[in-house]
Amino acid sequence: MSNEKIQCLIIGSGPAGYTAAIYAARAGLNPVLYTGLQPGGQLTMTNDVENFPGYPKGITGPEMMVEFQEQAERFGADVRFGTATSVDFSDANVKKVTIDDTLVLEAETVIISTGASAKWLGLESETRLNGSGVSACAVCDGFFYRGQDVGIVGAGDTACEEATYLANLCNKVYMIVRKPKGQMRASVIMQNRVMANPKIEILWESETVEILGKDGVTGFQVKNVTTGAITEKAVTGFFVAIGHQPNSGIFKGMIDMDESGYIMTIPGSAKTNIEGVFACGDVQDHVYRQAITAAGTGCMAALDAERFIAARH
Repeated sequence: MSNEKIQCLIIGSGPAGYTAAIYAARAGLNPVLYTGLQPGGQLTMTNDVENFPGYPKGITGPEMMVEFQEQAERFGADVRFGTATSVDFSDANVKKVTIDDTLVLEAETVIISTGASAKWLGLESETRLNGSGVSACAVCDGFFYRGQDVGIVGAGDTACEEATYLANLCNKVYMIVRKPKGQMRASVIMQNRVMANPKIEILWESETVEILGKDGVTGFQVKNVTTGAITEKAVTGFFVAIGHQPNSGIFKGMIDMDESGYIMTIPGSAKTNIEGVFACGDVQDHVYRQAITAAGTGCMAALDAERFIAARH
């Protein structure tokens, strides 16, 4: 394996990673950013972004991420395609990160912005229609279905919150729940809220069989897990709210995380429990998960890294 020494390594290339790269580059930290397997992160799967300030006419997710990358490179960030495969943070002075099992980077600071991945149902139609009516973020995409009928699958607090959010925009919300009535994972107060909403119809004891549509969603099929009966509902949007998985696996055992694997940061900062290692974006945020909040924490991480390096020299 070959070795390379750098001041600032950024792992991940969504809004958080690229914003960190912009700030770190402008601060003269000569950041090196590795994109991971999905350059641009989750936004590359989003067709339309209309809620990010500065884009009054909207922009596609992939286009936005290209612009983020170009801005980072304009200030000298070294953006590379590759994936971090292992880390060693045992040395207080040098953080070692292996890229693609071949290159060992010895970094003074590391900014983790590896994001989180939505959990999916595993249907072929779900993959095919992702971005064309299928979404894992009601707050991001619900606006596009104003006054229309939509479906949402999930039974936790997040699913209830998103169903309620959609009910404020949409004509009708079908909520698909596998458990019998009253046995959702969500808290009682959230269950009561969705059951009391006249716009939300809960399909109890149901599992999604298929999402219908060729170029866009036209409906979905569900099967009653008790009777086996299959029913079909006409909708134009379908939301999957069965959770997210933070992309933090390679850091386990090195960095403090919560029970779900989200990296814990010191409140009011991007600092982790390891000096010189910072985290930003969805890998440390299970609440907001928005491009704008990710970018904000990317800025925080770069500023924290800059101050960390300045204090050591």
